[in-house]
Amino acid sequence: MHDPSQDAILAALVPVIDGLAATFGPSCEVVLHDYRQGEQSVVAVAGQVTGRQVGGALSEIGLSMLRRGAEAANDLNYLTRTPEGRVIKSSTMPLRDGRGELFGAVCVNFDVTALRQAGDILSALAGAGPVELPATTFTNDFDDVVDAVVRSQELALGRPFSALTRTERLDVIGSLEERGVFKVRNAVPRVAERLGMSRSGLYADLAAARKDTRERP
Repeated sequence: MHDPSQDAILAALVPVIDGLAATFGPSCEVVLHDYRQGEQSVVAVAGQVTGRQVGGALSEIGLSMLRRGAEAANDLNYLTRTPEGRVIKSSTMPLRDGRGELFGAVCVNFDVTALRQAGDILSALAGAGPVELPATTFTNDFDDVVDAVVRSQELALGRPFSALTRTERLDVIGSLEERGVFKVRNAVPRVAERLGMSRSGLYADLAAARKDTRERP
Protein backbone atom coordinates (compact mmCIF):
# COMPACT_ATOMS: atom_id res chain seq x y z
CA MET A 1 0.00 0.00 0.00
CA HIS A 2 1.38 3.38 -1.00
CA ASP A 3 2.07 6.07 1.57
CA PRO A 4 -0.29 9.06 0.97
CA SER A 5 2.45 11.54 1.93
CA GLN A 6 4.74 10.11 -0.76
CA ASP A 7 1.89 10.23 -3.28
CA ALA A 8 1.34 13.90 -2.40
CA ILE A 9 5.01 14.76 -2.99
CA LEU A 10 4.97 13.10 -6.41
CA ALA A 11 1.71 14.84 -7.39
CA ALA A 12 3.12 18.23 -6.34
CA LEU A 13 6.23 17.69 -8.48
CA VAL A 14 4.41 16.98 -11.77
CA PRO A 15 3.81 20.69 -12.60
CA VAL A 16 7.33 21.48 -11.37
CA ILE A 17 8.98 19.15 -13.89
CA ASP A 18 6.78 20.57 -16.65
CA GLY A 19 7.97 24.06 -15.73
CA LEU A 20 11.64 23.05 -15.62
CA ALA A 21 11.52 21.39 -19.04
CA ALA A 22 9.69 24.36 -20.56
CA THR A 23 12.23 26.78 -19.07
CA PHE A 24 15.27 25.05 -20.56
CA GLY A 25 13.71 24.25 -23.93
CA PRO A 26 13.73 21.28 -26.33
CA SER A 27 17.16 20.01 -25.30
CA CYS A 28 15.92 19.36 -21.76
CA GLU A 29 14.00 16.43 -20.32
CA VAL A 30 12.85 16.00 -16.72
CA VAL A 31 11.83 12.56 -15.47
CA LEU A 32 9.96 11.78 -12.24
CA HIS A 33 10.61 8.33 -10.76
CA ASP A 34 8.56 6.45 -8.17
CA TYR A 35 10.83 3.64 -6.97
CA ARG A 36 7.86 1.94 -5.35
CA GLN A 37 6.75 1.01 -8.89
CA GLY A 38 9.76 -1.29 -9.25
CA GLU A 39 10.96 -1.77 -12.81
CA GLN A 40 8.30 0.65 -14.19
CA SER A 41 9.42 3.58 -12.07
CA VAL A 42 8.80 6.46 -14.51
CA VAL A 43 5.56 8.20 -13.48
CA ALA A 44 5.92 11.51 -15.37
CA VAL A 45 8.08 12.90 -18.19
CA ALA A 46 8.42 16.47 -19.45
CA GLY A 47 10.38 17.03 -22.67
CA GLN A 48 12.05 14.44 -24.87
CA VAL A 49 15.78 13.70 -24.84
CA THR A 50 16.18 10.02 -23.97
CA GLY A 51 12.82 8.75 -25.22
CA ARG A 52 11.55 7.98 -21.71
CA GLN A 53 7.84 7.29 -21.32
CA VAL A 54 5.50 6.86 -18.39
CA GLY A 55 5.80 3.27 -17.20
CA GLY A 56 9.40 3.08 -18.38
CA ALA A 57 12.33 1.55 -16.55
CA LEU A 58 14.93 3.18 -14.34
CA SER A 59 18.46 3.31 -15.77
CA GLU A 60 21.74 2.05 -14.31
CA ILE A 61 21.98 5.44 -12.58
CA GLY A 62 18.64 4.84 -10.88
CA LEU A 63 19.80 1.38 -9.84
CA SER A 64 22.85 2.97 -8.22
CA MET A 65 20.63 5.44 -6.36
CA LEU A 66 18.47 2.58 -5.09
CA ARG A 67 21.53 0.62 -3.98
CA ARG A 68 22.78 3.55 -1.89
CA GLY A 69 19.40 3.76 -0.14
CA ALA A 70 19.68 5.88 2.99
CA GLU A 71 23.06 7.20 1.80
CA ALA A 72 21.72 8.39 -1.57
CA ALA A 73 22.51 12.05 -2.25
CA ASN A 74 22.18 14.51 -5.13
CA ASP A 75 24.27 13.38 -8.11
CA LEU A 76 24.71 16.57 -10.14
CA ASN A 77 26.07 17.49 -13.57
CA TYR A 78 27.48 14.12 -14.60
CA LEU A 79 28.01 13.30 -18.28
CA THR A 80 26.95 10.07 -19.96
CA ARG A 81 26.70 8.84 -23.54
CA THR A 82 23.62 7.14 -25.00
CA PRO A 83 24.12 4.04 -27.18
CA GLU A 84 23.31 6.30 -30.15
CA GLY A 85 26.29 8.50 -29.29
CA ARG A 86 24.50 11.56 -27.89
CA VAL A 87 26.12 13.24 -24.88
CA ILE A 88 23.77 13.91 -21.98
CA LYS A 89 24.46 16.10 -18.94
CA SER A 90 22.29 14.87 -16.10
CA SER A 91 21.43 15.45 -12.47
CA THR A 92 19.60 12.94 -10.28
CA MET A 93 18.03 14.12 -7.04
CA PRO A 94 16.56 11.58 -4.59
CA LEU A 95 13.12 12.08 -3.09
CA ARG A 96 12.48 11.33 0.59
CA ASP A 97 9.38 11.52 2.71
CA GLY A 98 9.08 13.06 6.17
CA ARG A 99 10.71 10.00 7.74
CA GLY A 100 13.71 10.26 5.42
CA GLU A 101 12.73 7.16 3.41
CA LEU A 102 13.97 7.13 -0.19
CA PHE A 103 11.04 6.48 -2.53
CA GLY A 104 11.80 8.22 -5.83
CA ALA A 105 13.93 10.70 -7.74
CA VAL A 106 13.83 13.64 -10.11
CA CYS A 107 16.22 13.36 -13.07
CA VAL A 108 17.12 16.24 -15.35
CA ASN A 109 18.69 15.28 -18.70
CA PHE A 110 20.14 17.91 -21.03
CA ASP A 111 21.40 17.03 -24.51
CA VAL A 112 24.80 18.71 -24.84
CA THR A 113 25.93 16.76 -27.93
CA ALA A 114 26.41 19.85 -30.10
CA LEU A 115 28.27 21.67 -27.34
CA ARG A 116 30.44 18.62 -26.73
CA GLN A 117 31.28 18.32 -30.42
CA ALA A 118 32.34 21.95 -30.49
CA GLY A 119 34.46 21.33 -27.39
CA ASP A 120 36.10 18.30 -29.03
CA ILE A 121 37.04 20.42 -32.05
CA LEU A 122 38.61 23.01 -29.78
CA SER A 123 40.40 20.26 -27.81
CA ALA A 124 41.76 18.78 -31.04
CA LEU A 125 43.07 22.19 -32.08
CA ALA A 126 44.75 22.45 -28.69
CA GLY A 127 46.31 19.00 -29.07
CA ALA A 128 44.09 17.13 -26.61
CA GLY A 129 41.85 14.18 -27.48
CA PRO A 130 38.16 13.81 -26.59
CA VAL A 131 37.29 12.27 -23.24
CA GLU A 132 35.52 8.89 -23.34
CA LEU A 133 32.21 8.85 -21.47
CA PRO A 134 30.40 5.88 -19.95
CA ALA A 135 27.35 4.68 -21.85
CA THR A 136 24.02 4.65 -20.04
CA THR A 137 20.96 2.64 -21.07
CA PHE A 138 18.00 4.99 -21.21
CA THR A 139 15.07 2.73 -22.02
CA ASN A 140 11.46 2.04 -21.16
CA ASP A 141 12.10 -1.69 -20.69
CA PHE A 142 13.85 -2.92 -17.55
CA ASP A 143 15.00 -6.04 -19.43
CA ASP A 144 17.17 -3.77 -21.60
CA VAL A 145 18.83 -2.34 -18.48
CA VAL A 146 19.49 -5.82 -17.08
CA ASP A 147 20.87 -6.92 -20.44
CA ALA A 148 23.20 -3.91 -20.62
CA VAL A 149 24.56 -4.54 -17.13
CA VAL A 150 25.10 -8.27 -17.81
CA ARG A 151 26.71 -7.59 -21.19
CA SER A 152 29.16 -5.15 -19.62
CA GLN A 153 30.25 -7.92 -17.24
CA GLU A 154 30.52 -10.48 -20.05
CA LEU A 155 32.63 -8.09 -22.12
CA ALA A 156 34.92 -7.46 -19.16
CA LEU A 157 35.47 -11.23 -18.78
CA GLY A 158 35.60 -11.92 -22.52
CA ARG A 159 33.13 -14.83 -22.34
CA PRO A 160 29.35 -15.30 -22.21
CA PHE A 161 27.79 -15.99 -18.84
CA SER A 162 27.08 -19.64 -19.76
CA ALA A 163 30.85 -20.28 -20.18
CA LEU A 164 31.92 -18.87 -16.82
CA THR A 165 33.22 -20.89 -13.88
CA ARG A 166 31.17 -20.84 -10.68
CA THR A 167 33.58 -18.37 -9.09
CA GLU A 168 33.30 -16.06 -12.10
CA ARG A 169 29.51 -16.49 -12.11
CA LEU A 170 29.33 -15.46 -8.45
CA ASP A 171 31.51 -12.42 -9.24
CA VAL A 172 29.07 -11.35 -11.98
CA ILE A 173 26.05 -11.83 -9.72
CA GLY A 174 27.86 -9.96 -6.95
CA SER A 175 28.51 -7.11 -9.37
CA LEU A 176 24.82 -7.01 -10.30
CA GLU A 177 24.04 -6.83 -6.58
CA GLU A 178 26.53 -3.98 -6.07
CA ARG A 179 24.97 -2.06 -8.96
CA GLY A 180 21.53 -2.25 -7.36
CA VAL A 181 19.83 -4.58 -9.85
CA PHE A 182 18.26 -6.74 -7.13
CA LYS A 183 16.85 -3.70 -5.30
CA VAL A 184 14.12 -3.58 -7.97
CA ARG A 185 10.97 -5.54 -7.18
CA ASN A 186 10.64 -8.74 -9.23
CA ALA A 187 14.18 -8.38 -10.59
CA VAL A 188 15.21 -11.97 -9.76
CA PRO A 189 13.00 -13.72 -12.35
CA ARG A 190 14.04 -11.21 -15.02
CA VAL A 191 17.74 -11.67 -14.27
CA ALA A 192 17.37 -15.46 -14.02
CA GLU A 193 15.80 -15.55 -17.48
CA ARG A 194 18.58 -13.39 -18.95
CA LEU A 195 21.26 -15.60 -17.38
CA GLY A 196 19.59 -18.87 -18.35
CA MET A 197 19.22 -19.94 -14.71
CA SER A 198 16.35 -21.15 -12.57
CA ARG A 199 15.05 -18.74 -9.94
CA SER A 200 16.12 -21.10 -7.16
CA GLY A 201 19.61 -21.34 -8.68
CA LEU A 202 19.91 -17.57 -8.87
CA TYR A 203 18.69 -17.14 -5.29
CA ALA A 204 21.33 -19.66 -4.13
CA ASP A 205 24.12 -17.93 -6.09
CA LEU A 206 22.97 -14.51 -4.88
CA ALA A 207 23.10 -15.69 -1.26
CA ALA A 208 26.61 -17.08 -1.85
CA ALA A 209 27.75 -13.85 -3.53
CA ARG A 210 26.41 -11.79 -0.63
CA LYS A 211 28.17 -14.07 1.84
CA ASP A 212 31.46 -13.68 -0.05
CA THR A 213 31.06 -9.90 0.03
CA ARG A 214 30.46 -9.86 3.80
CA GLU A 215 33.50 -12.07 4.42
CA ARG A 216 35.93 -9.98 2.41
CA PRO A 217 38.37 -7.99 4.57
